[in-house]
Amino acid sequence: MGENGVALSILVRSATESRYIRGMTKTIDIDRVARLIIDVAAEEIVPRYKTLGADAIRSKTSANDMVTDADEQAEAQLTCRLPDLLPGSVVVGEEAVYANPAVLDRLSGDQPVWVVDPVDGTANFARGHPAFACMVALVEHGQTVAGWIWDPIGDRLWIAEQGAGACCNGRRIQVSGHGQPLSSLIGSLGRGRLANRLEEQYALRVRHGSAAHDYAAMADGRVHFAVYNRLKPWDHAAGVLLHHEAGGYSALRGQNAPYQPTRQDGELIVAPDREIWERINDLLPG
Repeated sequence: MGENGVALSILVRSATESRYIRGMTKTIDIDRVARLIIDVAAEEIVPRYKTLGADAIRSKTSANDMVTDADEQAEAQLTCRLPDLLPGSVVVGEEAVYANPAVLDRLSGDQPVWVVDPVDGTANFARGHPAFACMVALVEHGQTVAGWIWDPIGDRLWIAEQGAGACCNGRRIQVSGHGQPLSSLIGSLGRGRLANRLEEQYALRVRHGSAAHDYAAMADGRVHFAVYNRLKPWDHAAGVLLHHEAGGYSALRGQNAPYQPTRQDGELIVAPDREIWERINDLLPG
Protein backbone atom coordinates (compact mmCIF):
# COMPACT_ATOMS: atom_id res chain seq x y z
CA MET A 1 0.00 0.00 0.00
CA GLY A 2 1.00 3.63 -0.48
CA GLU A 3 1.04 6.24 2.25
CA ASN A 4 -2.70 6.83 1.90
CA GLY A 5 -3.54 3.12 2.06
CA VAL A 6 -4.50 2.52 -1.58
CA ALA A 7 -3.97 -1.15 -2.35
CA LEU A 8 -1.43 -1.94 -5.06
CA SER A 9 -3.98 -4.20 -6.76
CA ILE A 10 -6.12 -1.13 -7.46
CA LEU A 11 -3.26 0.61 -9.21
CA VAL A 12 -2.02 -2.22 -11.42
CA ARG A 13 -3.60 -5.42 -12.59
CA SER A 14 -2.94 -8.80 -11.06
CA ALA A 15 -0.24 -11.04 -12.48
CA THR A 16 -2.87 -13.01 -14.42
CA GLU A 17 -4.08 -9.83 -16.16
CA SER A 18 -0.73 -8.48 -17.29
CA ARG A 19 -0.53 -6.16 -20.29
CA TYR A 20 2.27 -6.14 -22.81
CA ILE A 21 3.58 -3.24 -24.86
CA ARG A 22 2.68 -3.60 -28.50
CA GLY A 23 5.14 -2.97 -31.31
CA MET A 24 8.23 -3.71 -29.24
CA THR A 25 10.90 -5.97 -30.67
CA LYS A 26 10.90 -7.69 -27.26
CA THR A 27 8.01 -8.32 -24.88
CA ILE A 28 7.68 -6.17 -21.77
CA ASP A 29 4.96 -6.36 -19.12
CA ILE A 30 3.66 -2.86 -18.34
CA ASP A 31 2.38 -3.77 -14.91
CA ARG A 32 5.59 -5.48 -13.76
CA VAL A 33 7.36 -2.20 -14.49
CA ALA A 34 4.76 -0.32 -12.45
CA ARG A 35 5.18 -2.72 -9.53
CA LEU A 36 8.93 -2.27 -9.59
CA ILE A 37 8.66 1.53 -9.58
CA ILE A 38 6.21 1.43 -6.67
CA ASP A 39 8.42 -1.00 -4.75
CA VAL A 40 11.56 1.10 -5.23
CA ALA A 41 9.73 4.24 -4.14
CA ALA A 42 8.51 2.43 -1.03
CA GLU A 43 12.03 1.23 -0.24
CA GLU A 44 14.15 4.27 -1.07
CA ILE A 45 12.00 7.40 -1.37
CA VAL A 46 9.03 7.36 0.99
CA PRO A 47 11.06 6.47 4.14
CA ARG A 48 13.24 9.53 3.49
CA TYR A 49 10.33 11.93 2.94
CA LYS A 50 10.43 14.63 5.65
CA THR A 51 13.28 12.81 7.39
CA LEU A 52 16.31 13.95 5.37
CA GLY A 53 19.21 15.36 7.33
CA ALA A 54 21.34 18.19 5.97
CA ASP A 55 24.04 15.74 4.91
CA ALA A 56 21.52 13.86 2.73
CA ILE A 57 20.82 16.92 0.52
CA ARG A 58 23.40 18.31 -1.89
CA SER A 59 23.50 20.98 -4.61
CA LYS A 60 24.56 20.17 -8.16
CA THR A 61 24.66 23.06 -10.64
CA SER A 62 22.90 25.60 -8.38
CA ALA A 63 21.17 25.96 -5.03
CA ASN A 64 17.86 25.01 -6.68
CA ASP A 65 19.35 22.01 -8.51
CA MET A 66 19.43 19.45 -5.73
CA VAL A 67 20.15 15.78 -5.30
CA THR A 68 19.33 13.72 -2.23
CA ASP A 69 20.16 10.27 -0.97
CA ALA A 70 16.69 9.24 -2.13
CA ASP A 71 17.45 10.28 -5.74
CA GLU A 72 20.71 8.38 -5.79
CA GLN A 73 19.52 5.21 -4.08
CA ALA A 74 16.26 4.98 -6.05
CA GLU A 75 18.09 5.49 -9.34
CA ALA A 76 20.66 2.86 -8.40
CA GLN A 77 17.88 0.36 -7.68
CA LEU A 78 16.01 1.11 -10.91
CA THR A 79 19.22 1.00 -12.93
CA CYS A 80 19.97 -2.44 -11.55
CA ARG A 81 16.48 -3.92 -11.76
CA LEU A 82 14.78 -2.45 -14.86
CA PRO A 83 17.03 -4.27 -17.37
CA ASP A 84 15.97 -7.56 -15.78
CA LEU A 85 12.47 -6.87 -17.13
CA LEU A 86 13.77 -6.33 -20.67
CA PRO A 87 17.02 -8.17 -21.43
CA GLY A 88 19.37 -6.14 -23.57
CA SER A 89 17.98 -2.81 -22.42
CA VAL A 90 20.04 -0.01 -20.86
CA VAL A 91 19.27 2.88 -18.51
CA VAL A 92 19.70 6.64 -18.77
CA GLY A 93 19.19 8.18 -15.34
CA GLU A 94 19.35 11.83 -14.36
CA GLU A 95 22.02 11.32 -11.73
CA ALA A 96 24.10 9.04 -13.96
CA VAL A 97 24.13 11.72 -16.67
CA TYR A 98 25.17 14.35 -14.14
CA ALA A 99 28.13 12.15 -13.22
CA ASN A 100 28.93 11.19 -16.82
CA PRO A 101 27.23 13.12 -19.67
CA ALA A 102 28.26 10.41 -22.16
CA VAL A 103 25.48 8.22 -20.70
CA LEU A 104 23.05 10.27 -22.82
CA ASP A 105 24.55 8.71 -25.95
CA ARG A 106 22.64 5.54 -25.13
CA LEU A 107 19.48 7.25 -26.41
CA SER A 108 20.97 7.25 -29.91
CA GLY A 109 21.87 3.56 -29.84
CA ASP A 110 19.98 0.46 -30.96
CA GLN A 111 19.14 -0.92 -27.52
CA PRO A 112 15.86 -0.13 -25.73
CA VAL A 113 16.46 2.59 -23.13
CA TRP A 114 14.83 3.18 -19.77
CA VAL A 115 14.84 6.92 -19.04
CA VAL A 116 14.65 7.46 -15.29
CA ASP A 117 13.99 10.45 -13.07
CA PRO A 118 13.98 8.83 -9.63
CA VAL A 119 12.59 11.88 -7.82
CA ASP A 120 11.16 14.50 -10.14
CA GLY A 121 10.67 17.60 -8.03
CA THR A 122 13.68 17.01 -5.80
CA ALA A 123 13.51 20.52 -4.34
CA ASN A 124 9.92 19.88 -3.24
CA PHE A 125 10.89 16.50 -1.81
CA ALA A 126 13.82 17.98 0.11
CA ARG A 127 11.55 20.65 1.61
CA GLY A 128 8.87 18.16 2.63
CA HIS A 129 6.41 19.26 -0.07
CA PRO A 130 4.42 16.40 -1.66
CA ALA A 131 4.68 17.56 -5.30
CA PHE A 132 7.26 15.04 -6.45
CA ALA A 133 7.09 11.77 -8.36
CA CYS A 134 9.09 8.94 -9.88
CA MET A 135 9.16 9.01 -13.70
CA VAL A 136 10.21 6.20 -16.03
CA ALA A 137 9.96 6.06 -19.82
CA LEU A 138 10.84 3.27 -22.23
CA VAL A 139 12.41 4.50 -25.46
CA GLU A 140 13.06 2.38 -28.53
CA HIS A 141 14.69 3.71 -31.71
CA GLY A 142 14.33 7.27 -30.46
CA GLN A 143 10.58 7.00 -29.74
CA THR A 144 8.92 6.77 -26.34
CA VAL A 145 6.77 3.63 -26.34
CA ALA A 146 5.62 3.65 -22.71
CA GLY A 147 5.70 5.91 -19.68
CA TRP A 148 5.03 5.61 -15.95
CA ILE A 149 4.58 8.37 -13.36
CA TRP A 150 4.18 7.34 -9.73
CA ASP A 151 3.09 9.80 -7.04
CA PRO A 152 3.89 7.87 -3.84
CA ILE A 153 2.30 10.42 -1.50
CA GLY A 154 -0.96 10.73 -3.43
CA ASP A 155 -1.04 7.02 -4.38
CA ARG A 156 -1.57 7.91 -8.04
CA LEU A 157 -0.10 5.95 -10.92
CA TRP A 158 -0.23 7.25 -14.47
CA ILE A 159 0.59 4.85 -17.30
CA ALA A 160 0.74 5.55 -21.03
CA GLU A 161 1.40 3.15 -23.87
CA GLN A 162 2.04 4.32 -27.42
CA GLY A 163 -1.18 3.89 -29.38
CA ALA A 164 -3.15 2.49 -26.45
CA GLY A 165 -4.19 5.54 -24.43
CA ALA A 166 -3.42 6.81 -20.94
CA CYS A 167 -4.83 6.05 -17.51
CA CYS A 168 -4.54 7.05 -13.87
CA ASN A 169 -5.08 4.26 -11.35
CA GLY A 170 -6.71 2.23 -14.11
CA ARG A 171 -9.11 5.00 -15.15
CA ARG A 172 -8.90 6.40 -18.68
CA ILE A 173 -7.95 10.07 -18.71
CA GLN A 174 -8.32 12.86 -21.26
CA VAL A 175 -7.07 16.40 -21.68
CA SER A 176 -9.53 19.30 -21.54
CA GLY A 177 -9.75 22.83 -22.88
CA HIS A 178 -10.35 22.10 -26.57
CA GLY A 179 -11.52 25.17 -28.46
CA GLN A 180 -11.61 27.42 -25.40
CA PRO A 181 -10.18 30.96 -25.30
CA LEU A 182 -6.85 31.37 -23.54
CA SER A 183 -8.55 33.58 -20.98
CA SER A 184 -10.36 30.51 -19.62
CA LEU A 185 -7.34 28.20 -19.52
CA ILE A 186 -4.89 27.28 -16.75
CA GLY A 187 -1.21 27.23 -17.65
CA SER A 188 1.78 25.69 -15.92
CA LEU A 189 4.68 28.07 -16.40
CA GLY A 190 7.84 29.00 -14.60
CA ARG A 191 9.31 32.45 -14.22
CA GLY A 192 10.89 34.45 -17.01
CA ARG A 193 10.04 35.88 -20.40
CA LEU A 194 7.72 33.08 -21.51
CA ALA A 195 5.55 33.32 -18.42
CA ASN A 196 5.61 37.12 -18.41
CA ARG A 197 4.54 37.34 -22.04
CA LEU A 198 1.54 35.09 -21.44
CA GLU A 199 0.52 36.11 -17.93
CA GLU A 200 -2.30 38.46 -19.01
CA GLN A 201 -3.70 36.05 -21.58
CA TYR A 202 -4.90 33.10 -19.50
CA ALA A 203 -7.02 32.51 -16.42
CA LEU A 204 -4.51 31.14 -13.93
CA ARG A 205 -0.85 30.17 -13.67
CA VAL A 206 0.25 27.24 -11.54
CA ARG A 207 3.78 26.17 -10.64
CA HIS A 208 4.17 22.61 -9.44
CA GLY A 209 7.96 22.56 -9.38
CA SER A 210 7.70 19.10 -10.93
CA ALA A 211 7.36 18.19 -14.60
CA ALA A 212 5.68 14.94 -13.54
CA HIS A 213 2.91 16.84 -11.78
CA ASP A 214 2.63 19.25 -14.71
CA TYR A 215 2.07 16.45 -17.21
CA ALA A 216 -0.23 14.50 -14.92
CA ALA A 217 -2.38 17.58 -14.36
CA MET A 218 -2.55 18.29 -18.10
CA ALA A 219 -3.37 14.68 -18.99
CA ASP A 220 -6.10 14.65 -16.31
CA GLY A 221 -7.57 17.89 -17.64
CA ARG A 222 -6.87 19.91 -14.47
CA VAL A 223 -4.32 22.13 -16.24
CA HIS A 224 -4.45 22.98 -19.93
CA PHE A 225 -1.04 23.96 -21.23
CA ALA A 226 2.63 24.43 -20.44
CA VAL A 227 5.73 25.89 -22.07
CA TYR A 228 9.21 24.48 -21.46
CA ASN A 229 12.68 25.61 -22.50
CA ARG A 230 14.66 22.98 -20.60
CA LEU A 231 14.21 19.66 -22.36
CA LYS A 232 15.97 16.99 -20.36
CA PRO A 233 14.66 13.55 -21.42
CA TRP A 234 13.93 12.38 -17.88
CA ASP A 235 11.64 15.39 -17.40
CA HIS A 236 9.64 14.98 -20.61
CA ALA A 237 9.80 11.53 -22.23
CA ALA A 238 7.14 9.89 -20.06
CA GLY A 239 5.06 13.06 -19.71
CA VAL A 240 4.82 13.94 -23.39
CA LEU A 241 3.63 10.42 -24.20
CA LEU A 242 1.10 10.53 -21.35
CA HIS A 243 -0.26 13.84 -22.60
CA HIS A 244 -0.37 12.66 -26.23
CA GLU A 245 -2.17 9.44 -25.34
CA ALA A 246 -4.68 11.49 -23.32
CA GLY A 247 -5.54 13.38 -26.51
CA GLY A 248 -3.22 16.38 -26.26
CA TYR A 249 -0.92 18.06 -28.76
CA SER A 250 2.68 19.15 -28.24
CA ALA A 251 5.47 20.28 -30.52
CA LEU A 252 8.73 22.17 -30.55
CA ARG A 253 8.55 25.82 -31.51
CA GLY A 254 10.05 26.98 -34.80
CA GLN A 255 9.82 23.65 -36.61
CA ASN A 256 6.44 22.55 -35.21
CA ALA A 257 8.19 19.18 -34.85
CA PRO A 258 7.15 16.51 -32.37
CA TYR A 259 9.18 16.12 -29.21
CA GLN A 260 11.77 13.33 -29.18
CA PRO A 261 13.83 12.24 -26.16
CA THR A 262 17.03 12.68 -28.15
CA ARG A 263 16.38 16.45 -28.41
CA GLN A 264 17.44 18.76 -25.58
CA ASP A 265 17.36 22.10 -27.38
CA GLY A 266 14.43 24.34 -28.26
CA GLU A 267 11.16 25.31 -26.62
CA LEU A 268 8.27 22.91 -26.18
CA ILE A 269 4.61 23.93 -26.06
CA VAL A 270 2.15 21.42 -24.62
CA ALA A 271 -1.53 22.18 -25.31
CA PRO A 272 -4.95 20.51 -25.61
CA ASP A 273 -4.91 20.74 -29.41
CA ARG A 274 -3.04 22.26 -32.33
CA GLU A 275 -5.28 25.33 -32.53
CA ILE A 276 -4.48 26.36 -28.95
CA TRP A 277 -0.82 25.42 -29.52
CA GLU A 278 -0.75 27.91 -32.42
CA ARG A 279 -2.36 30.66 -30.35
CA ILE A 280 0.20 30.22 -27.57
CA ASN A 281 3.03 30.07 -30.09
CA ASP A 282 1.90 33.33 -31.71
CA LEU A 283 2.00 35.13 -28.36
CA LEU A 284 5.57 34.13 -27.54
CA PRO A 285 8.62 36.09 -28.65
CA GLY A 286 10.83 34.75 -31.41
